[in-house]
Amino acid sequence: MNPNWELKNCCQHEQVQFLVTIGVFTLVILALWRTFLLTPFKLITVFLHEASHAIACKLTCGEVEGIQVHANEGGMTQTRGDLGSSFWGMALILASTNLLTAKIAAGCLVLSFLLCSSLQKKRFIIFIAVIWVLQETTKARILRYIILFIGVMNSLFSVYDIYDDLISRRVHISDAEKFAELCPCPCNGAAWGVIWAMISFIFLFGAIYLGLVILS
Repeated sequence: MNPNWELKNCCQHEQVQFLVTIGVFTLVILALWRTFLLTPFKLITVFLHEASHAIACKLTCGEVEGIQVHANEGGMTQTRGDLGSSFWGMALILASTNLLTAKIAAGCLVLSFLLCSSLQKKRFIIFIAVIWVLQETTKARILRYIILFIGVMNSLFSVYDIYDDLISRRVHISDAEKFAELCPCPCNGAAWGVIWAMISFIFLFGAIYLGLVILS
């Protein structure tokens, strides 16, 4: 079957459900952003964010000594950048469009957390295990929604983190400030923050578009 790139006859039931779910998740995440209820999901997002730095480090022949994820939603690796969360958000949003890919994504998250020394990893693994059991033994088909929620969370976290660290607070030790020092382009840290935020939105809307294509 050829992909429906033009999205002809959009939107069907699954496509509408996909869009509505993303909209609802976005509102819930923004409403509960500063509450403890989102802390576990934020830590997952921070872990994926830091994993992006580690992967980039390895791809450039560097050495990764470790990944740290802190309870205050911070993290540290040898390399830095703010678009990793956007990539993972896009990947997880697309994975949520199919049960098989959602299972693969959940399995990859569990395996990656096994490599992390975070004290929160046991809770996350138990949480995913419970969701998986419910998925397989009951009619509660919620694994795809959990993966979609984590994907939306990653996408929004990326934009918020860029705005909070690089644009509003203008932290002079931020990634953007350091990048501006190294890049010959006449852009300061805030300008790079705006550019990165725009790229993050492209990832998010690209994921929504491709998700609609997959579901068409």
